[in-house]
Amino acid sequence: MNIRLVAIAWAAAGLLALPAPGNAASPGPKPNIVILLADDLGYADTGFQGCKDVPTPHIDSLAADGVRFTNGHVSGPYCSPTRAGLMTGRYQTRFGHEFNPGGGEDIGLPLSETTIANRLKAAGYATGLVGKWHLGSAAKFHPQQRGFDEFFGFLGGSHTYFAERQKTILRGTTPVVEKEYLTDAFGREAAAFIERHKDHPFFLYLAFNAVHTPMEATDQRLQRFAAISNPMRHTFAAMLSAMDEAVGRVLQTLHAHGLDENTLVFFFSDNGGPTMPGTTINGTSNAPLRGSKRTTLEGGIRVPFALRWKGTLPAGKVYQQPIIQLDILPTALAAAGVPAQAGWKLDGVDLLPYLLGKQEGVPHDTLYWRFGQQMAIRRGDWKLVRYDATADNPAGKSPTNVPPIAGPKLYDLGSDIGETQDLTAKQSEKAQQLQAAWDAWNAQLVPPLWGGRGEAAKERSQRRSGGAKKP
Repeated sequence: MNIRLVAIAWAAAGLLALPAPGNAASPGPKPNIVILLADDLGYADTGFQGCKDVPTPHIDSLAADGVRFTNGHVSGPYCSPTRAGLMTGRYQTRFGHEFNPGGGEDIGLPLSETTIANRLKAAGYATGLVGKWHLGSAAKFHPQQRGFDEFFGFLGGSHTYFAERQKTILRGTTPVVEKEYLTDAFGREAAAFIERHKDHPFFLYLAFNAVHTPMEATDQRLQRFAAISNPMRHTFAAMLSAMDEAVGRVLQTLHAHGLDENTLVFFFSDNGGPTMPGTTINGTSNAPLRGSKRTTLEGGIRVPFALRWKGTLPAGKVYQQPIIQLDILPTALAAAGVPAQAGWKLDGVDLLPYLLGKQEGVPHDTLYWRFGQQMAIRRGDWKLVRYDATADNPAGKSPTNVPPIAGPKLYDLGSDIGETQDLTAKQSEKAQQLQAAWDAWNAQLVPPLWGGRGEAAKERSQRRSGGAKKP
């Protein structure tokens, strides 16, 4: 196609703009983009994070051949909010996607939001989703209405791994009977997508439901981990091994077609492992972090995180500055030569200049969280947090003198990664500064569009009365 016509088409799509300072958009061929998302995987559950009892060689290779982030975060401690942030590059609390959606025609990723698939499709990419969607089940929220050319997977929040028992796996909008163990099927379909689109730029979003419950594994893999005596960890290990093998299948397919150096691969988990009473526990580990999925403690929002772009990013690099999954969209777009525009109001930033040494400083001065009455703000190593107090009661008991929400508490994560020493009394001025910064950010947000355990209704009531309680 004539270059001038391409430029006109891109301008019509709103894709041409002057690059922002430090933008690292690639001037060469557009790289493929692959996002590998684990579900409910804990901070300590991969080899590159120190796991010893479950080998994850293929996942570990992403960190060995790329960048490992020790402070990789997600913007929500729950499945769907994190996915909403990933798809948009924006804090999901800006558009009301604060909790997991239930059913209903109007419950899903708001149609006002533009997804990474929309943006990459407009830039000429083939786009495909394999796996878990969890951003709305009504027809208008279907992945193929949100920028994805192809879809194979399920729309809800969880699914049996032996899918032949149910006809809820979809190819596009058509139900299919899947006879293969679901994680294996997702690996198969992801590899097939690469095969179909290997000759032109593609975006593949492989969203595993592993290692989310139900705890189900193949007999062969269970036998492989027979030495693990804890029954839940035993099944977890087999499920994690299946996911690692599926990741390996994707990486091997890229390699077979000479695409290693022309593919940007992200790997992370949607939230921390569910280790706390009140969550559906799956045998995961968040060590040395405190807290769990469903909390704004580090165990809920800091996750295994790696990025590989062979031949462009340095291999074996360890990056210690805080980043967040919101950064994936602008980083991918920059790599694809699509400069972000101010009108998109992104909260994520392009990480490439920082990883390549072209820009000094930190990607984020401050990171924020809101999850109902829970909150957190991180600035440097300082973190102010209000969290689900169940995390302080491992036995799951709720003594009358323990409130449902604990805090606010102040921690220095540089010296106290486990959030054990509350410094609010000693550093009251710092705590007040962080609270004021969080309050200013919170004032920009909208009420939740739907609730989690009554949180949304409580929030709306407080806002209507003008008496919103500060976290």
